[in-house]
Amino acid sequence: MARRLPSWIPRPLVLGRRLVDLLGPTGGAARQSLVALLFNSSTSIVAGAVLGAITGTFEALPGLLVMVPAAIGLRGNIFGTFGNRLSTSIHTGTFRLSAKRESVLGQNVIASIALTFSLSLILAVVARIISVGLGVENAIGVLDLSLVSIAGGLLASLIVLGATVLLSIGAVRRGWDMDNLVAPTTATVGDVITIPSLFLATKLLGHGAVTSALGWGLAALTVVVFVASIRSRLSELREIIWESLPVLTAAVVLSTLAGVAVQKQLAVFAALPALLVMEPAFVSSAGALGGILSSRTSTNLHLGVVEPRINPGPVVRQDALLVFALGFPVFLFNAVGAAGAAALLGQDGPGLVWMVLLSLIGGAVTVAFVTALAYYSTMAAWRFDVDPDTYGIPVVTATVDFVGVVILIVTMFALGIA
Repeated sequence: MARRLPSWIPRPLVLGRRLVDLLGPTGGAARQSLVALLFNSSTSIVAGAVLGAITGTFEALPGLLVMVPAAIGLRGNIFGTFGNRLSTSIHTGTFRLSAKRESVLGQNVIASIALTFSLSLILAVVARIISVGLGVENAIGVLDLSLVSIAGGLLASLIVLGATVLLSIGAVRRGWDMDNLVAPTTATVGDVITIPSLFLATKLLGHGAVTSALGWGLAALTVVVFVASIRSRLSELREIIWESLPVLTAAVVLSTLAGVAVQKQLAVFAALPALLVMEPAFVSSAGALGGILSSRTSTNLHLGVVEPRINPGPVVRQDALLVFALGFPVFLFNAVGAAGAAALLGQDGPGLVWMVLLSLIGGAVTVAFVTALAYYSTMAAWRFDVDPDTYGIPVVTATVDFVGVVILIVTMFALGIA
């Protein structure tokens, strides 16, 4: 029989409102971000519940779990930077709502699809190499990984693309600030869509010659799309591809290492599925919080409100305070929501108190790390004359994918949960 959830579950939202009310001029931005972050957490918990429910698939296909954090991260990275570029163009007055290929929106849409193909293939190759190199036993072959990565990634990306475009239309017509919404929104949709998409793509495996033909066909199509995009006459499209590929490839490697960390502790997560339910929300929330700071700092740099300096100025300190204020209710919500979802599904866990302690302690350490990372990576991009809109979110989310999972696992052991 499912246990009833404690009556105080809604309190994280109330607490969050009280915290952001203390932030003065930043309060409006905080309210927008809090709604997006809690929605992100809710859908990430759903994604975690799906992840916990299909552990049998991961046990049957060793190496597939290695790819999952990077596959989720790719959606947020590709479309988070897409949203960041649109946000900056909206703030600077260069954005026009047009579906033409030559428009800012059109070139970013094409670039996002091309990057989805290219990076999905790169992810499959990297996942195979790292799986074998780090001793994941009986890891599935690179062709099977490529088929799952490209097919599942393309399906998920089309949905996230639609959400990002709708968000940009809303920002123009309703005056929303995309800096506060794009990171949580892309993370939200990416989390809830990617895992089911990959699971559906696994159904293409095990069909002999048909599976091989599909795998080789998608790999060949990926090469064609990549070559066409870098030889396009659209200059912004080419620039986005060339600027994005190095940092997103590095992001894939880091996120894949996070997948290895989870794969290595699969026995612990399988014994306590409630932890696996919370893991996507934990990592996604940390990445979204860092993405908010990175996006706001990037826009302020473009507008001349913030100077590139080692010591953060008052505007950045206020934004960092916003991130910390949002972090507490969000990580509390993650723990309560994951424990409740696991209880409703009849999945084992360490108990609500331990889930809360794990999320809050691990979350505090991760937010401190991600705040510094978001600021200094954005400043570094600006100083090296590359677009922080393209580099900010991928650097933050990919690093947090790995560091966040490691912090979560270390905190589990420190608390005696694992």
